[in-house]
Amino acid sequence: MWKQPRAVWAVAFACVIAFMGIGLVDPILKPIADELGASPSETSLLFTSYMAVMGVAMLVAGFISSRIGAKRTLLAGLALIIVFSALAGMSDSIGAIVGFRAGWGLGNALFVATALSTIVVASAGSVGQAVIFFEAALGLGIAVGPIVGGQLGAISWRAPFFGVAALMAIAVVVTAVLLPPTPPSGRHTSLTDPIWALKHPGLRTVALTALFYNMGFFTLLAFAPFPLDMGASQVGWIFFGWGLLLAITSVRTAPRLQRRFGTVPSILWALTLFAVDLALMAVFVESTTVLIIGIVIAGAFLGVNNTLITEAVMGSAPVERSVASSAYSFVRFSGGAVAPWAAGRLGEEISMSAPFWMGAVAVLIGVVIFSAGSRHLRVGPAPAVHSATEGRAVLVGDAD
Repeated sequence: MWKQPRAVWAVAFACVIAFMGIGLVDPILKPIADELGASPSETSLLFTSYMAVMGVAMLVAGFISSRIGAKRTLLAGLALIIVFSALAGMSDSIGAIVGFRAGWGLGNALFVATALSTIVVASAGSVGQAVIFFEAALGLGIAVGPIVGGQLGAISWRAPFFGVAALMAIAVVVTAVLLPPTPPSGRHTSLTDPIWALKHPGLRTVALTALFYNMGFFTLLAFAPFPLDMGASQVGWIFFGWGLLLAITSVRTAPRLQRRFGTVPSILWALTLFAVDLALMAVFVESTTVLIIGIVIAGAFLGVNNTLITEAVMGSAPVERSVASSAYSFVRFSGGAVAPWAAGRLGEEISMSAPFWMGAVAVLIGVVIFSAGSRHLRVGPAPAVHSATEGRAVLVGDAD
């Protein structure tokens, strides 16, 4: 799996940088709120605007990529991230940062929606190995992001935004130089194809499961820094542990569980344990120790689920993988958009434990949906890539 062409390593490097942007903002949520006089729900809109635009943009990412090619789409996405992350760092109001994060989400959608498809096409191995390779890059980016954000955030809350812009500039150069030209695919994807694909029960099951699962995921990511009440550097180290465990389990643990217990049971157990973890954090929300342990341990459940549910999408509907993944991503990112704002409001108006209860209940709803609809999925071993046309799929992992 690790003996890959340089094009795969180039895109993987860019993936690490891109996914750093998700966790990089986490340690500076409270410093931004304190300095700009914003409430937790207002500050959490940094995630909401990002995820909402990213979800909608997933519907058009395949449309764009099939017309201009994967490489140009990747570079366009990276360029947008550079511009909007720099503008966010220069902003003086929470509203402006939220708006520029929305533009950042557009760039990330174009990049993420094309990155795995490019890795699948260029990979020296099966689709399953390509997914694991992609998840390794995703996990590494998520793990490193909080550290970079925490250390730069200790200097100023603006520094992480400028740090992303600088790192993305490096990713643009690496991608432009090392990735060969990728001409547009033979078939142009329609804007309505992903919507029609949701009529298939397998795809609809995975998408709705991911919607509710992401409500728990982004409740943890966007709200946990507030009850922790720590500095940016400390929060960064905590979420580094979370991201590191996510990376390890997505690459090492998920394939082993899949071989031994199967895809569906492994996903159900991972989601159930994640819901239990959120519930324990709700009960012991006043204990900093329990919150820290709960955050880090959650990375194990998220890592397993990320890898396996991405593979489940591959066999979820008798449509092109690019279409299935666009539809799936559109639905699941809705959960990521709603949860941060809802968690902030619940924390302000009810209690600090209420957001974690919301996340736990949402994940359990996802468990029920997946359990009821899993019979519609084809979850055998991931097929090998037979041709560049078949491999040019848009397959998106959960990390967002």
